[in-house]
Amino acid sequence: MIRVHHLEKSRSHRILWLLEALGLEYDIEVYQRDPKTQQAPDALKKVHPLGKSPVITDGELTVAESGAIIDYLVNRYGEGHFQPGPDKSNEWVNYRYWMHYAEGSLMPLLVMQLVLTKVPQQVPWLVRPVANKISAGIKAGFIQPRLKDHIAYLEAYLSEHDYFAGDFSFADIQMSFPLQALQSRTGHRYPQIAAYLARVEQRPAFQSAREREQQLL
Repeated sequence: MIRVHHLEKSRSHRILWLLEALGLEYDIEVYQRDPKTQQAPDALKKVHPLGKSPVITDGELTVAESGAIIDYLVNRYGEGHFQPGPDKSNEWVNYRYWMHYAEGSLMPLLVMQLVLTKVPQQVPWLVRPVANKISAGIKAGFIQPRLKDHIAYLEAYLSEHDYFAGDFSFADIQMSFPLQALQSRTGHRYPQIAAYLARVEQRPAFQSAREREQQLL
């Protein structure tokens, strides 16, 4: 039996969604973040040494990292569903690209932005004005210009495509979290991204995963 080690407020919702889309049976073990530090509990380190989520166990096998989990589940249980075949060369290339883009290009910028937002809150109040200026300078000079390029790129792409690789695919599941984070952390609703998220979040498997998650948390 597949077991999802599910941390609240994490990227593991994508894995629940994937399992629902594949129609697989699975169990969920829920972990709560520390209310003060928002860190994952040490119990997760018993599953994987880094104590991060998402992580799954399938029998004796443990698989971590969203992309690796998706690859494992798709290759073992997917039976060709929700992924373009190599015969559809453009869609297959797009599928591989967006699967890696989500965590390799977009998410690091959003994580840096989040960290820099929290840095001034963690330093002594005497140096907080300096920390605020440094954080604001890095965000304005480095992160925001790059995010602006990514947002323009995504808006243009989604203005011409309903999904990231032809029909709905697992690349859309992988892309969902960074796009949700982008909308939330920038405080904006970019029209094409917002329309895309509304589209995928209406899918039955997404709704089933959300309902199951909410029942447990």
